[in-house]
Amino acid sequence: MAAGTSADRVTLVEVGPRDGLQNEKEILPLATKVALIERLAEAGLPVIEAGAFVSPKWVPQMADSGAVLRAIHRKPGVRYPVLVPNLQGYAAARAAGVDEIAVFGAASETFTRKNINCSIAESLERFRPVCAQARADGVAIRGYISCVLGCPYEGAVPLSKVVEVAEALSAMGAAEISLGDTIGVGTAGAARAMLQAVAASVPMAQLAVHFHDTWGQALANILACLEAGVRVVDSSVAGLGGCPYAKGAAGNVASEDVAYLLQGLGLETGIDLERLAAAGRFISDALGRPPVSKAARALAARQAA
Repeated sequence: MAAGTSADRVTLVEVGPRDGLQNEKEILPLATKVALIERLAEAGLPVIEAGAFVSPKWVPQMADSGAVLRAIHRKPGVRYPVLVPNLQGYAAARAAGVDEIAVFGAASETFTRKNINCSIAESLERFRPVCAQARADGVAIRGYISCVLGCPYEGAVPLSKVVEVAEALSAMGAAEISLGDTIGVGTAGAARAMLQAVAASVPMAQLAVHFHDTWGQALANILACLEAGVRVVDSSVAGLGGCPYAKGAAGNVASEDVAYLLQGLGLETGIDLERLAAAGRFISDALGRPPVSKAARALAARQAA
């Protein structure tokens, strides 16, 4: 993975302001969310998931997503996707000036039923009108697939099911499909095999990986997938967002740690690690706790020395 070619640039998709904050118990003020997103953009993050247009009853942390999107100063060249579950959410997102959306599916039947009370097939049917409208409006689509390496209810998930959902999302027009290890049980070999199975049906350039660090394997899994050819990685500043299925366990892999890994591999990201760590300290202070990121802690110790 020598530097110098386009194949050696990795895009980090920052999910902290949405996937991270919606899994935090505390509901932060609008100004704090806006400041976080703007600090992340200034740190060089090219994609920042900025909110979710979902029911405030079920996800109160995201109730002000429209206001967030209207308040941020958008940096040229930065993408600000938002999660939308249906046409109502899509309309609200468009009214807030959104030009990229994400839809969220799963590779586990039980997970899908417990979360949105329908089958995988039914969930995909719900996405079709949203994706069709987005394509008609020229709005980019990102697809998420959760439970690609394990389910909290079913255990192992068949690779064929992951491939099936990825193919369906691609057919609906998803330009990017994020493969998520929701409960963080994956290991490097399993992660690589899963990615390669999907890439046999959906082009590698269309795929992203999204790892939780519940068992401490996220960076190893990311490295294995980078070696297999993936060039888009999801991460969350300061490790925002706990794991709802394993009490006290780590959730999203920290963006600072991923950026440090990529830097060490000679892969280009355009990210200023010190600014990213500062953004992590900012949001961690707002939540009243230290950053989860080991790289951020190491940087702070070096600066204090």
